[in-house]
This record gives sequence, structure tokens and C-alpha cells, in this order.
Amino acid sequence: QALEIGISKGSDLLAQKDGYYKSAYKIMLPPEARKVADKLRNVPGFSNVEETVLEKINRGAEDAASRAKCIFVVAIRKMTFTDAMDILMGPKNAASDYLRRSTYDPLYREFNPVIVSSLDKFDARKYWKDAVDMYNKIPFIEKANPDLGDYVTNEALKGLFSMVEKEELNI
Repeated sequence: QALEIGISKGSDLLAQKDGYYKSAYKIMLPPEARKVADKLRNVPGFSNVEETVLEKINRGAEDAASRAKCIFVVAIRKMTFTDAMDILMGPKNAASDYLRRSTYDPLYREFNPVIVSSLDKFDARKYWKDAVDMYNKIPFIEKANPDLGDYVTNEALKGLFSMVEKEELNI
């Protein structure tokens, strides 16, 4: 029950507006994005590409975070006596480690389509694809990948598990 309360609090915080975007869990752009943003600063329509995409991807993650709670609750309710003892006798982040092992794949499967849909709702994937397509036209550069979905999903889950671990330590 303590885990459920902590998880609910953590996922609710991330699901709020600015839960990711204006917090320590902010999802940053992929490494190649900095190159794209730097090159496009002087191209009309793309002068603020980095901040625009940052806000859009974090809004997508916030939208998806509301789905995490039910997956965590299912994992907690499936916990065996041995799992519970391992958590009680294990390191201070044992519950977070258990949840990461038992929920990462289901969370990814749940988050990814929601994040992709959310990114589309905020036009982040289109905006990013347009920016990368423009960047990829520049001669003699290493081409960048225009797909944000997988990257944002993994970063959102990294932030979610970090928040869960923080809440676990508070319990």
C-alpha cells in the first residue's frame, strides 16, 4: 500500500503540466539534435527549434505519465512474498529496482503509442521531422534521424523511475 501511494504521487506529479518540462526530470533533446538546432538557428521558421521541440516532447511525456499508475499497481499486486521480503531486506531502492524489472516493458508498450500520439497532438514529430529534413539537406553533414518516439519514450521512463525511486526513499 505504501508503494501504491508513493507511485501514485510520483506519476501524478509527472503527469501535471510542467511535470517533466519544468522539473529535474525534463527530457532533453537527443545528442544529434543540438547539431540540428545550431545549424538551423538562422533559417527562417527554425530560429527557436530547440526550445520549441523541448517543450513539445516534454508535453508528450506529461500526457503519457498518467498511464503509468495502473501498470505499477498491477505489478505491486502481483508481487510475491519473496519479492516483498527482497524489497524489505534489500537496498533502499529495492522497490524501485523491482518495479523497473517488472514494469519497464509493459510501460514502454503503453507509453510509446501514447507518447507518439501526444507528440503528434503537440505537432512535435512533424516539427522535428521538418527541422531534420531541412538540416539533412545541408551538404557534407552526418544525417540526423527524424524519429523522436523511441527516444522520448525511454527518456520519459527514465524520469518516471527516477521519481519513483525518490518517492520510495520518502516512504
